[in-house]
Amino acid sequence: MQLATLQLTTLLTTIEIAATIAFAMSGLIEATRRKMDIVGVFSVTFVSAFAGGTVRDILIERRPFFWVENTEYIWLVIALVLAAPLLLRSRELRVTDKVMEVADALGLGLFTISGVSLALVAGMPPIVAVLLGSITAVFGGVTRDVLCNEIPKVYRDHQPYTLCTLIGGVIFLGLHQLSVSPHLSSLVGICSISGLRLLAVTYQWQIPSWPRNS
Repeated sequence: MQLATLQLTTLLTTIEIAATIAFAMSGLIEATRRKMDIVGVFSVTFVSAFAGGTVRDILIERRPFFWVENTEYIWLVIALVLAAPLLLRSRELRVTDKVMEVADALGLGLFTISGVSLALVAGMPPIVAVLLGSITAVFGGVTRDVLCNEIPKVYRDHQPYTLCTLIGGVIFLGLHQLSVSPHLSSLVGICSISGLRLLAVTYQWQIPSWPRNS
């Protein structure tokens, strides 16, 4: 029992670190493209990486917040910001559009599964766990776009974003209910969310306006 708990904790921590890096990179890329100073770049990167997980921790009453408990995450974000001149060169900005979409899609999948998993550990009902997973994944990107003075992408481009997190969260939850191993169910959930988002971007899938006759 203790071994299983340790393995689950390790899995959740690994997913959380990967999600933090992915969303930090998306914020770093966007802030750099906006030619912000180092304070602006750090602020956008920090919020992109931590906002969704912080809201999740508040809603499930988890203390301390994940980035307070693991200060290594803060140092990781600082290191990424300081390395930005090497990671992102102006002549490569055309490439960073694709890199940002990939980073954002990965963060979306990773943070969704992290949110759903921690909500289940906290004893939340399945539907609440799925919604918390979606909030965890989406809120960082929403805050990033607001800080960059944009209407959040999730609300304006009609491409599936939140919908991907809901579908992937339900798939993960279904596998969990079928007693599939946490590692496999997490991998399938992450891949389904990130894959759906990348397919939506690649093939320009659109969600129709609602109501449709407006």
